[in-house]
Amino acid sequence: MITLLLFVLVALVAFGFVCTVWAASGGPRWVRVVSAVTVGLAEVVGAAAKGSRRGTSNSAGGDSD
Repeated sequence: MITLLLFVLVALVAFGFVCTVWAASGGPRWVRVVSAVTVGLAEVVGAAAKGSRRGTSNSAGGDSD
């Protein structure tokens, strides 16, 4: 079950990437919409990952005895 879920997630990411490349060279409106959603989600995930890295680096850089 988890394999199927991961496969679907990777397929959606690949589809979003293809739409982003296609939208860069023109393309129908729905491709540009999918591209905008993909880029927006990538920014949200990137900001969340950056925030979590910041939290771990601050807590890990303190008390070494």
